Amino acid sequence: MYQSIQEIKNALSGRVRIRKDGVDMLEGITFQERLIDSLVYSAVFNDDPEVKNACEWIIWETGIELGVYAASISELYKAKGKGEIPHKTIPAINIRSLTYDTARALIRSAKRNHTGAFILEIARSEIDYTLQSPSEYATVIIAAAIAERYQGPIFLQGDHFQIKQDKYKKDPQKELSSLKQLIKKSVDAGFYNIDIDTSTMVDMDQPTVLAQQENNIRLTAEILSYIRGIEPIGITISIGGEIGEIGGTNSTEEELREYIKGLQGELESGLAGISKISIQTGTVHGGIPLSDGTLAQVRLDFDTLSRLSHIAIEEFGLAGAVQHGASTLPIDTFHKFPDTNTAEIHLATQFQNILYEMLPMGLKDEIYEYLQENFGEERKEGQSEEQFIYKVRKKGLGPFKQKIWDLHAGVRTSIGNKFEEQFDIIFEKLRVTNTMDMVRKTIKPVLVHKHNPMG
Repeated sequence: MYQSIQEIKNALSGRVRIRKDGVDMLEGITFQERLIDSLVYSAVFNDDPEVKNACEWIIWETGIELGVYAASISELYKAKGKGEIPHKTIPAINIRSLTYDTARALIRSAKRNHTGAFILEIARSEIDYTLQSPSEYATVIIAAAIAERYQGPIFLQGDHFQIKQDKYKKDPQKELSSLKQLIKKSVDAGFYNIDIDTSTMVDMDQPTVLAQQENNIRLTAEILSYIRGIEPIGITISIGGEIGEIGGTNSTEEELREYIKGLQGELESGLAGISKISIQTGTVHGGIPLSDGTLAQVRLDFDTLSRLSHIAIEEFGLAGAVQHGASTLPIDTFHKFPDTNTAEIHLATQFQNILYEMLPMGLKDEIYEYLQENFGEERKEGQSEEQFIYKVRKKGLGPFKQKIWDLHAGVRTSIGNKFEEQFDIIFEKLRVTNTMDMVRKTIKPVLVHKHNPMG
C-alpha cells in the first residue's frame, strides 16, 4: 500500500507522466501487471484521503489513456427502442464484495465472449452495507478493466437510487436533498447511468391508476431534471424509472402507460426522458429462504414482462422493461428474457451466495458470529437459524471487506474462476455475446478528465 503521494510518484516514474490535466502513459505493461494492484488497494484501504484521492485520479486518467472510460448506455438503448437491436437483454451486475477480483472475472469473460453490452452497478442500500462509495466502486471497476487490458466503454450504474418513504414523510426536502447529493457524487465518479426509484411513493389507496402513480411521477420528474442539469457536457445520462416496488403486486399495462405519459407531461419541453422502465413481475430481492436455507421457487410472470416490454418499445420508444431480483431464478430460464425483449436484468444475490459458499470456514464463522452479535434483533419470530443468516449476511460484507480482499491468492483465483463460468453462461443466455463491435459503434467516447489532486 502506498503511504504518500511522493511514494506514488516514485513508483510511477518512467511509466506514467503526470500532467496538470491528465497523464501520459510511457510504459503500460508494468503498470497493468503490477502497479495497478497497489494503486487500487491503496485507493480502497489507505486511511489518508490525499493518497486515496491521488490513486483514484491516476486510475481514472490512466484508464482513459489505455482506452477504458465510463460511458452512458443511452444511445444503445435508443437504438433498441427503435427496433435496431432486438432480443438482447443487458445484464446489470451488482458486486457487493471481492469487487476487484469479481470485476476482473467479468472482464475476462467479456473479452473472451466479445461482450460489450454489460453494466456494473451498485444500489443506494448496497453503498451503505458494503462500505463502497460511488468513487471507490468506479475506481475498482476501472482498475479491473485496466488490469485485464480491456478497451472500450464501461457502463457504471446507480441502482435503486430510491426515495425512502418513511424518511420522506418525516422531512421531504431532507430526503430529496440526500438523494440528490448521492446522485451528484455518483455522476462525478463516472456513473452515467442512474435508475431512479420513487416507486416507494405509489399510493394504492387512491381511486385511479394515475392518482396512485402521481407522487411517483412528480418525484421522478424532479430528480430526472436535476440529473440533466449536472450531466457532463456531451453525455446524456441513461435514466430508468420504476412503476412497481419489487416484492409487491405485478405491474399492469395501465400503470406503465399512465406513468410514462404523466412523466412526459411533467418534464420541461426538450428534456430527454427515461430510457427504460422497471416493473414488478413476481420476484423478490434476495429470493425467499426456506427454513433449511434453500430458496423457494419463484414464479416469474414472463407474459407480463413481454407485454409491458412490448408497450414500452412500440408505444414510447424505450429500450423495454427491466427485471430486478433475477439472480436467484434458475439459470435455465434466462433465455426467456431476450425472448420477451426485456431490456435489462439486475443480478446480485447469486454472486453473493457463491462467495459465501467458497469462503474459508474460519472467516465465514467469524462473519456469522459478527452478524449474530450485531443484528440478532432483526431475527423474526419463527425464523430458523439458516433463514436469519441468509437474510442478514449481506451486512457482513462491508465490515469484512479487507479480510475478504486479503484472502489467499489461490482462494481468490478459485472464486474468480467460478464467477467467470457464471458470466459465460449469463452472457450466452441473454444473447449479449459478440456485442463488443456493436457497442463500440453505437457508443462514441466522451472523455471526462478530472481535477488533478496531486499538485
